[in-house]
Amino acid sequence: MKRAWVIVLVGAVGALGAGVYFWRRANHVEAPRYETVKLERGRLVAKVTATGTLSATVTVLVGSQVSGRIAWLGADYNSKVKKGQVIARIDRQLYEASVEQARANYSAAQGNLLKAQAMAEDARRQADRAGKLFAEKLIAAQDSDTAASNAKAADANVVAMKGSVEQARASLHQNEINLELTTITSPVSGVVISRSIDVGQTVAASLAAPTLFTIAEDLSRMQVDTNVAEADVGKVEAKMDVTFTVDAFPNKPWKGKVRQIRNAPLTVQNVVTYDAVIDVENPELKLRPGMTANVTFVYADKADVLRVPNAALRFKPPGDLGKKAPKRPGEGKRVVWRLDQGAIDPVPIIVSTGVTDGTLTELVGDAIAEGAMLVTESNVAGEKSGSPGGPGGGRRAF
Repeated sequence: MKRAWVIVLVGAVGALGAGVYFWRRANHVEAPRYETVKLERGRLVAKVTATGTLSATVTVLVGSQVSGRIAWLGADYNSKVKKGQVIARIDRQLYEASVEQARANYSAAQGNLLKAQAMAEDARRQADRAGKLFAEKLIAAQDSDTAASNAKAADANVVAMKGSVEQARASLHQNEINLELTTITSPVSGVVISRSIDVGQTVAASLAAPTLFTIAEDLSRMQVDTNVAEADVGKVEAKMDVTFTVDAFPNKPWKGKVRQIRNAPLTVQNVVTYDAVIDVENPELKLRPGMTANVTFVYADKADVLRVPNAALRFKPPGDLGKKAPKRPGEGKRVVWRLDQGAIDPVPIIVSTGVTDGTLTELVGDAIAEGAMLVTESNVAGEKSGSPGGPGGGRRAF
């Protein structure tokens, strides 16, 4: 019986101890722990990135103004051509026949003009003779008037024949030009980028001039057309130096200079971008038209500034401490939380910010000094999970 009481007593004491332990554990609040970073000076490079496409500075589409069958080609892909060089010929037979016919029509028109002039001269003589006879009362007035009218009609016929001669001359000239256009020449000196026709193929120029060749005037000087987001276009300026890479040479940086930012917007799926045109030197001809360029515009490069991680600018302490933060610090100002050595809670400080590279931001002014420990993260009160060791990398936890 005594042994049973002992067992009951021990069980009661154990239950009471367990209850006290869990009650203390449930009501124990661990002090907040903060992760900090040291405010340091260093270089800050602010940049904008965009993608673009390489192309020749001047690209000419060579077409045909006349229709016909391609009889000969004098250039191919990558051919170097000179200005005025013959690069293709269209079959001339039909155009030569048209020139011969137009020349014959011109000769016939000239003959008709000579005939009309002779008839007009004869009509004038008859009108003069009739006038003299009428004056001597040898013919009736009607006969004299008829002769005068015939003379005027003959003169009008001469004018009409002169018009026919001019029409025939114009037709001959047009057919001669069409015959010349069967010979396609290069309008510029450069390199043939593409060829769209083959020998024997028929080209039709009835509605629009078909493109036969695409010629780049000078591949040693190229341009990049980039799509800069509207949020970043204000940071890009003409004559700004840029660097870019292409997939063909991923480890080689290329340099260029912004020529202009075009005002025409390009909207794709409600995203607005603007074309920043970049001039590029290509003396080794390694860059080719159509390559994709990954462009970097550096709009600020500062060697010795206070740099704060953006995580410190975004930090907001939990609970009642967070309510002490300034609600509206002002334009160009942000709030950071400094944790002094030995302090339990951080204090808010309003700072002025400058440029940012997306990870670090410049601090302007003397609101906070170099070496200050700024809070980037906090662990709210909760279960104890281990000893509060430092996280490393210049950070510490309290």
